[in-house]
Amino acid sequence: MRGRREAAPQPEEVATVDALTHEGEGVVHAGKTVFVPGTLPGERIRFRRARRHRQHDEGVLLEVLEPSALRRVPRCAHFGVCGGCALQHLEPAAQLTAKEAELRQALARVGQVSPRRWLEPLAGPAWNYRRRARLGAKFVRKKARVVVGFRERAAPYVAQLARCEVLAAPAGELIAPLAQLIDALSIREQLPQVEVAVADNAVALVLRVLADPSAQDRARLADFARTHGVQLFLQPGGVGSVVPLAEGAPALQYRLADFGLTLEFSPTDFIQVNGAVNAALVSRAVQLLELSDSAQVLDLFCGLGNFTLALARRAGRAVGVEGEAGLIGRARANAARNGIGNAEFHLANLQAPADAGAPWLRHAFTHVLLDPPRTGAREVLGTVAALAPQRVLYISCHPGSLARDLGVLVNEHGMVLEAAGVVDMFPHTAHVESIALLTAPHTRARPQPAPA
Repeated sequence: MRGRREAAPQPEEVATVDALTHEGEGVVHAGKTVFVPGTLPGERIRFRRARRHRQHDEGVLLEVLEPSALRRVPRCAHFGVCGGCALQHLEPAAQLTAKEAELRQALARVGQVSPRRWLEPLAGPAWNYRRRARLGAKFVRKKARVVVGFRERAAPYVAQLARCEVLAAPAGELIAPLAQLIDALSIREQLPQVEVAVADNAVALVLRVLADPSAQDRARLADFARTHGVQLFLQPGGVGSVVPLAEGAPALQYRLADFGLTLEFSPTDFIQVNGAVNAALVSRAVQLLELSDSAQVLDLFCGLGNFTLALARRAGRAVGVEGEAGLIGRARANAARNGIGNAEFHLANLQAPADAGAPWLRHAFTHVLLDPPRTGAREVLGTVAALAPQRVLYISCHPGSLARDLGVLVNEHGMVLEAAGVVDMFPHTAHVESIALLTAPHTRARPQPAPA
């Protein structure tokens, strides 16, 4: 039988990179548009088309002939293969500029809005910042070993990493030891995932196990936990099935020092990935909302109280609403643990229009904070507008859904987009986090008279 005929190699091409995609790939207009990872705007490159599609092609970089002045040598030895980062080759300040440009374009194109002023980008440490991550684990027969890492950039495989430059310490140094540990287990082929949670007081690793570990496996896991000073958890099913390998470990915590808060969370809870930037973001949110003792604040998609409890420190009342029961329970416990009596939390489905009789709507609110998932807050925008708050602060992890929602609040409900800016929660990635401040029409600042 004849083997499958391989596609003829494509000819090499030389072109100039015009822009970056939302995924951080270089855009080349040479006939049909081609996206070339690892390139920067203005660079003269030599490349080859690797995959062809109807609207665009995918290219492979062969050589940078004329590099950009903004090009940097990637710190990570796995950059280009690992899909965890896309922009390590771009100077950090230029990464922020690119992200702000993407936000500006989204607001103008999707929302048809523009802020009255742009906020300074909010940034923090560029390396060893990532305190939450989900890593793949895979026994690769051809390599006769287990690999642990993020997915490869252009393939569904797990990248074989030795360490990670963006994971918070000590997690970034544990990838190779983790691979060795899993390789030694009897269930190495039934352990596809490791979740990482780095707290201020501990490091937790959640192992997704599709088969029960043997007694010898458990002994090896316990020895790894002692040797590396980490907490290990096993997850045989859904999130509710997570159990500690050993009892008695302290609860995971992080602090918001500006507000004298310590928040506890479980190893699979959503928390903001970048601890330093999260602390700065909470402080900026409180500042932009301009709270007073009489302020009544509604925090939608409140999670475990990350913003709500800080808001309660500066306001008369803070009400948090969240769709996950476990997070509501932890939010209430965090309020009690921090001695906060002017915060309350309610469980509600925020992916559907709010019921006018919902308990959390029994108050009149002067301020609203929104921190929705990537899909945005479309279903609650009408409710927010009907509350007629003085100020609304929108925290977003997706420029497109943010722009769409701001367009509704501004163009349909008459709110004023006072300010917007980017938040560099994920340095070296193409992920764009942002913040936007809206005010009610009657609170819009009056233009100042021109000087005589």
